[in-house]
Amino acid sequence: MYPPDNSENLGPYSHTKVKRLADRAHYDRDSIYRILDEGFVCHLGFIANGTPYVIPTGYGRRGDALYLHGASANFALAESKKNATVSVTVTLIDGLVLSKSAFHHSINYRSVVSFGTVMPVEDVEEKKLALETILNHIVPNRSNDTRPPSRSELKATRVVRYEIMEASAKIRIGEPKEEPEDIELDYWSGQIPIEWGYSDPIPSGNSNGKLPDYLVNFSRPANS
Repeated sequence: MYPPDNSENLGPYSHTKVKRLADRAHYDRDSIYRILDEGFVCHLGFIANGTPYVIPTGYGRRGDALYLHGASANFALAESKKNATVSVTVTLIDGLVLSKSAFHHSINYRSVVSFGTVMPVEDVEEKKLALETILNHIVPNRSNDTRPPSRSELKATRVVRYEIMEASAKIRIGEPKEEPEDIELDYWSGQIPIEWGYSDPIPSGNSNGKLPDYLVNFSRPANS
């Protein structure tokens, strides 16, 4: 049994219930969506001809669905829609965690593991909406400053809608764990935060327009 559309949670269910370090698990839509909205590259897992594949690809979220796109001959999208269930994962890395013992070194992270179904998007209007969703997910507001895809470009693009059936987030934050007998060891321990940033935009040789306001001090998922 999977959650209704108005449920606050997307789990725990059979595939996504966190068993190890379960206190790090989050099943609420808000936690899961915050991670999905901050990321923009996912890994799509599926089975093709008895062989497992995990393929990185860009995405955009709309409600409980992710839109994925590629060339019309894209292998991953063509094969994944044949699967009854596929998996999509997203991971954000926030820092390195250095313990006094080699065993307890770790990484601070936020991740989402989800399972769902893939449906091809054939309707032209939904395909346009999907491509706009992906573009604006990666660079908010960008669709307002681009030429929409032409009929031939739409035909050359495969778009699928991934409906999330169940998902869980797992988050690690904070200091390293230490064994009591290691506390007095004369080693440095702590965290090395990782901060992702963006440099100033570099115009192409064909750029004619003024730099849009949303690209000044650009950051994702939105300027703040």
